[in-house]
Formats: sequence, structure tokens, C-alpha cells
Amino acid sequence: MAADGARVGGLAARYASALYDLAEEQSAIDAVANDLNALKSMLDQSVDFTRFIKSPVLSRADQSKGIAAIAAQAQFSPVVQKFLGLVASNRRLFSLPDMIRGYLEILATRRGQQTAQVTSAVALSEAQITALSNAIKSPGGKPVAISTKVDPSILGGLIVRVGSRMVDSSIKSKLQRLKLAMKGVG
Repeated sequence: MAADGARVGGLAARYASALYDLAEEQSAIDAVANDLNALKSMLDQSVDFTRFIKSPVLSRADQSKGIAAIAAQAQFSPVVQKFLGLVASNRRLFSLPDMIRGYLEILATRRGQQTAQVTSAVALSEAQITALSNAIKSPGGKPVAISTKVDPSILGGLIVRVGSRMVDSSIKSKLQRLKLAMKGVG
């Protein structure tokens, strides 16, 4: 699996690239992006769903039926439904979050957008994401696309990565710096 903030590579990158090519061929790039963002939100909000896609215990048929039902209920586009069916039949659902991130990175690159990876202790609201996107401007003055991740271990604050730059204002890192400073005093 790709490291935090690292570019998507290997298996996930190949699937993401193939999905992008297929979406482009069928003029469904934005529809696929919307569906993938909705799927990402579902994964972020449901521990059970995340457990389902990562479970090696479930059979290929069970995972295929389950993901097909979820895709149909969410009314995903036919391209995304077929893609999810293929991923499930190939037993690659465990890599779905990286595939989603890879597709969105390809889309952002093709549109000349920059993406910021934002890690927070709790899920950010749409208003907070929009405000953050407007606060972090790309060199051309355009808002930056935001990719969010929830990590309760940072306790509070944000970790923002844009390209090779990173700003860590998490409470966890501040406490670590304070701990190191206190060791130096005694």
C-alpha cells in the first residue's frame, strides 16, 4: 500500500489509469469522479464497509455480490459499476482507496490542478473543506483540490501536504516537540 501522502503506484495506479482511459473514452470523466468521491466518503464513514473490502475471508462471489449491491443502491454510473465488479472479481477490493486516489490524481493532473492531502482528527465538513481549498491557493490563483483523511491519533489540528511541502499543526506533533524541549531542559 502507498505511504501517507505518497503517489499511488503499482497495482492501484494501473487500475486507476485504466478507469480514467475508459471514462475518457465514454465521456464520463466527471460522472466517474463524482461516483468515486461518493464511494470514498462511504469508505471514510463506515468501518464495516472498509472491513468488507479488506476482508480476505469473504469469497470472490460474496465480495462481488456485496459491491454490486452497494453500487446499485448508490446509483453509480455503469462505468463505475462495471469497474467495481471487475475489481471484486479480481479480488482487488483491498486496494480500492488507492485506486480512487489514483484516479482523482490523474484527473487533477490532466486539469492542471494541485491536490492537497489533508489529515485531520475528525472528518471535515464541506464548508471547512471549501474554506481550506480557498485558503490554499495554487500558484495560478486557483483553489486547490482537497483530499481528506481522518486520523484520530493526531488528536487535533491538521497536517496539510501540497506537493513536496508539508505543514504539520497537529496537536500530536506539538506535544512531541514539547516533550523533546523538556528533555533538553532537565
